[in-house]
Amino acid sequence: MIHSVIALLQVANPNLPPVSGMAWFLFTVLKMIVLFTVYMVGVALLTLAERKVSAWIQDRHGPNRVGGRGGWLQPAADGLKNFMKEETSPAAANKTLFVLAPILSFIPALTAWSVIPFGAPVPTRWGRIDLVLADLPIGFLFILALTSLSVYGIVLAGWASNNKYALLGGIRSSSQMISYEIAMGMSTIPVLLLAGNVTMTSIINQQAWGGWNVVNLTIAFFIFMVAAFAETNRLPFDLPEAESELIAGYHTEYSAMKFSLFFIAEYAGMVTASALMATLFFGGYDVPFTSADNIGPYSGWLSLLSVGIFLLKVMFFLFVFMWVRWTLPRFRYDQLMSLGWKFMLPLALVYIVIIAVVQLGLSAAGIQPGMLYALILGSLNVGLVIVLFTILDRGRIISPAYGRMHPIEVERLRRVTRRAQLAAEGRR
Repeated sequence: MIHSVIALLQVANPNLPPVSGMAWFLFTVLKMIVLFTVYMVGVALLTLAERKVSAWIQDRHGPNRVGGRGGWLQPAADGLKNFMKEETSPAAANKTLFVLAPILSFIPALTAWSVIPFGAPVPTRWGRIDLVLADLPIGFLFILALTSLSVYGIVLAGWASNNKYALLGGIRSSSQMISYEIAMGMSTIPVLLLAGNVTMTSIINQQAWGGWNVVNLTIAFFIFMVAAFAETNRLPFDLPEAESELIAGYHTEYSAMKFSLFFIAEYAGMVTASALMATLFFGGYDVPFTSADNIGPYSGWLSLLSVGIFLLKVMFFLFVFMWVRWTLPRFRYDQLMSLGWKFMLPLALVYIVIIAVVQLGLSAAGIQPGMLYALILGSLNVGLVIVLFTILDRGRIISPAYGRMHPIEVERLRRVTRRAQLAAEGRR
């Protein structure tokens, strides 16, 4: 057994063909079991991580009763509690769609992982094992198409519940997700322009030779990240669930495990969005300072290292999701829609034109993709970031506290308020 593991981790032929036949089938089943087991356990532990991060930010302890001082068994206790709870079903609800809605919310986020590479290929005696469940030639388009289906589960939950608060939450969510989904799709076009392909592996390999896209396409990364927060209904975009307005939004009438499945779907969406950001803009599983993980010779040690690097990137973005939730206030609904349609969508369209023109110019100048190519794109993006956030925005467009009223008018109203307060104190 030990000798087999050591042999697996040795350097292999770079031209090693992929596994086929029965070996391919067995390794695919094994990858499915391992990946989705880790995925589901990780999603459960994220509920604990969310509480721990919020406690750290708010200077308190967080869960520390179940499973020792660290509270490690808190997710298991929550799951047991939800299994023991009574399943309620409103009398006037559409029973079929009411049950189907939580499932439709969860499946797209889970299935999208099937085309995301999570490590460098592993050499074996049967051939090369690619650490991705299905390396589709249209992998990126598959992700966009699949993740867009999650809105149906939320809309059906709001409508099937026959509750006005749930319906309002479902309508809010559908308009929000459709609005930001357009900006998210547009922000990925510059990534495809640089990669010249829609396969996830090609996007990773392009970043291995030309630098991470977060440097080359900074504005696209910003748009994608903001849209990812909106797509996952996370603060400051949690308007569909706004407790102060809609009780719990589209899952007001849900209980027990159906209620929990919506939260599992939310965290699963966070994991998928984090994996996409890591893959599209931060090099994915690419190991820095070596090309062996991209073109060979492959080795087991390098594959393990690439998986570790990918997981670290995903966990970093998961922490950002939690950090933002416990730091920023919620947008008003008019601000949310205005940001999506009046700012992010035009910005994404303009950015596509700029990147396409720059690529044509560099191609006409005979500059091929490489370090000089990446240096020019990186310098351009630094200039665009300065122009966008320092000159054009000046903390007004993106700030959730920004209102449409002119500052002079705000100051006039403040003076009127102060005079009224002074007059009231004088009458006393």
